[in-house]
Amino acid sequence: MDKLSNKIIFITGASAGIGKACAEAFAKEGANLIITARRIAILKKLSQSLIKRYKIKVFAAKLDVRKKEEVKKLISSLPSVWKKIDILINNAGLARGFADIDEGDYKDWDEMIDTNVKGLLYVSREILPLMVKRKKGHVINIGSVAGHVVYPKGNVYNATKFAVNALTRAMRLDLYEKDIRISSVDPGLVETEFSLVRFRGDKERARKVYEGLSPLTPEDIADAVLYCATRPKHVNIDEIIITPSIQASPMHIKRKE
Repeated sequence: MDKLSNKIIFITGASAGIGKACAEAFAKEGANLIITARRIAILKKLSQSLIKRYKIKVFAAKLDVRKKEEVKKLISSLPSVWKKIDILINNAGLARGFADIDEGDYKDWDEMIDTNVKGLLYVSREILPLMVKRKKGHVINIGSVAGHVVYPKGNVYNATKFAVNALTRAMRLDLYEKDIRISSVDPGLVETEFSLVRFRGDKERARKVYEGLSPLTPEDIADAVLYCATRPKHVNIDEIIITPSIQASPMHIKRKE
């Protein structure tokens, strides 16, 4: 896909899962990458691998999207050549805890709201003016089926993903006349570190989430993101909802007998 050659792609949460798969997919198509995450050691290793395999340019930076000043500092200090960001993939996000709302943990709530909603806003607010100035750009938000259908014990995580859904639609209204494309890719069950993070490192509990299932892979989602990014200029993919064949809703999942 030569249409991505030498384009600059900014990816949050690129150290694992969907973010890492997106980095791989876009690198393979010749795009240059700004990859960010909190785990800089992993990012540097990924960066070296991508440069070696695909002969592209990679700018790796430690970033906690929850920290507004850190976001502002990173983006404002980018070398001028790296500020010409063509595509922003707002991937950083997480779930914490799995409890009824009357038993919810305030710390879990804050972390999800700060990462999934405020983090997306902080990064978008700093990068969008750069796109508007150049009169081109594309923002692809990684949402979730949890932003369309609520499920028991999902409460605040659901709320944050419903917010991503609403923000994506609001961005489209605010920016279509400024020649900025806005898309959302909303996955169902994907096997990543998601459940391990949700259950704070409890490997056995996380393993059981995917036991007896054929979930989506991060590469499946990266492929959908790539599809959004490579449409002709006159085409905008507003939203893709993608689930594994064995999932009909967040609560309806077929397990092997």
